[in-house]
Amino acid sequence: MASLYERACKVIPPVGTARYTKLGVVKGEGSYLYTDDGRKLLDFVMGIGANNVGHNHPLVIEAARKQMENLVHAGHNVVYYESYVALAEEITKAVGGDSMIYFSNSGSEANDGAIKLAKYATERPAIITFINAFHGRTMGAMALTASNSAYRKHYEGLMPSVYYARYPDLYHSPVPVKDGKCPEFFMEQFKTMFDTIVDPYSVAGIIMEPEQGEGGYIVPPKEFVHFMRDMCDKYGIMLIFDEVQCGNGRTGKLYCQEHFGVRPDFFSTAKGIGAGFPLSAVIGKTSVMKKWLPGAHGGTFGGNPVSCAAGLASLKILRNGGIENAAKMGAYFKEQLLQLQKKYPVIGDVRGLGLMLAIEMVKDGKKPDTELTTKLIDTALDKGLLLISCGTYHNAIRFIPPCTVSKKEIDEAVTILDSCFTVCLS
Repeated sequence: MASLYERACKVIPPVGTARYTKLGVVKGEGSYLYTDDGRKLLDFVMGIGANNVGHNHPLVIEAARKQMENLVHAGHNVVYYESYVALAEEITKAVGGDSMIYFSNSGSEANDGAIKLAKYATERPAIITFINAFHGRTMGAMALTASNSAYRKHYEGLMPSVYYARYPDLYHSPVPVKDGKCPEFFMEQFKTMFDTIVDPYSVAGIIMEPEQGEGGYIVPPKEFVHFMRDMCDKYGIMLIFDEVQCGNGRTGKLYCQEHFGVRPDFFSTAKGIGAGFPLSAVIGKTSVMKKWLPGAHGGTFGGNPVSCAAGLASLKILRNGGIENAAKMGAYFKEQLLQLQKKYPVIGDVRGLGLMLAIEMVKDGKKPDTELTTKLIDTALDKGLLLISCGTYHNAIRFIPPCTVSKKEIDEAVTILDSCFTVCLS
């Protein structure tokens, strides 16, 4: 009998089949996946960070089932329904009030919406993004993405008036780092940009991930994030956070921005917001969001009733212990990874917040070791642990367990990972 992968290759093009694995899965439960050939896998990928409360959480399934019995789709551009409004109420309260929210389907779509909002609210043309950023694959979001040229290949030219700054990746800083402080280089680059390339009063928005995802799970220094807020205030620029991957409890806070004490003008989020159901949002200050007038944006399936019902259940789970667990288990997991780094010097860096963690594989100093990374991930899969990579050179292993993960499951993952290093380095 042909496998799911073999069947897929006959009807799905390479863009949809040349993925991380050839696994066929039939069931997900908690932190585990079950394959079509009878294997049980510890899943530390979670649909690339979408299943923040684990696979098939019973409260999420019950909420979705109940909603499906009443209404599956009606169109948020046409009518209002309870799950949409209730989720908007709960999220805006959770972020401190004085906020409004617009729902759509995916992270890319939310970031496209964020671009449009920045331009619409300021009536300015330019957007600034960062090297190693990943904001999505639609034509607008792809123009903001600079984590790997493969994502942009054959699609030029993209949206105009997009400019790129260096993200403060201190491990790979092009200038010396003293006492762990953010070098002035990363702040001064904006003066150079404004003096030579784009006038600051032509910039509608600056979009940044408070922890870069696809680019390598890079956490910026707190002082840099505060500098960004001050600079945007000075020039009337919209500060936009992309919390597609780092939001919804992932980093041990409901939203990653809380780690820095900086409120953006608005931010995008997706993945974990729907607990596996397609859902995304743009969340912003009321004063800004009210400038987004009827007809300026829209979509057919955004804020689907079932997705919003799942989102409400997920938010309840996160606020009733999930976020606290993500912080506690994230700290424990990071310490275990730091112990592995002492044991295996090929781990050049251990980084991340909460349960959004990564280890970077290096050789000959800080040169990326993509080959070892691939071997480790393949070996881990053979041993029952599902992992994927990140970073421009795919030499960082990212760990994205659910916010509900247990200490026992983390210990299981670390034991497997340790044995993988033994095998791959022997």
